[in-house]
Amino acid sequence: MPPSPSELKATFQALRGLLRRYQPPLVPKVDKAGRYDLWSNKDVVIDGRKRTEVYFAGVIIQKTYVGLYYMPVYTTPEMKRLFPPELLALLKGKSCFHIKTLDARLLAQVKRALEAGFKLYKKNGWV
Repeated sequence: MPPSPSELKATFQALRGLLRRYQPPLVPKVDKAGRYDLWSNKDVVIDGRKRTEVYFAGVIIQKTYVGLYYMPVYTTPEMKRLFPPELLALLKGKSCFHIKTLDARLLAQVKRALEAGFKLYKKNGWV
């Protein structure tokens, strides 16, 4: 049975709360009911291309899950080795985690992944 709209909203709010800890220095480009994402507004060069901003992460309520888009795992795929099996099983594609239910253990795993990604962005000079 898919999660109810209220369960999806609660999952979204919990994940959004984790992301908000990184603002500032990251800034939201979208902050509305059902969607929230964070960017670093900094002039950087990545793979020889100049950029004025870099996407970090975001959450969006979908029909049957909450999508957690997490760019550090896209830019640095070896980060997957840091993820526990429960979190890694939710990764669909290169950077989106499909989260249907969120318990304290999974929330802690997401929190650690965000911390590792933020450290990576700082190390790369993207924040």
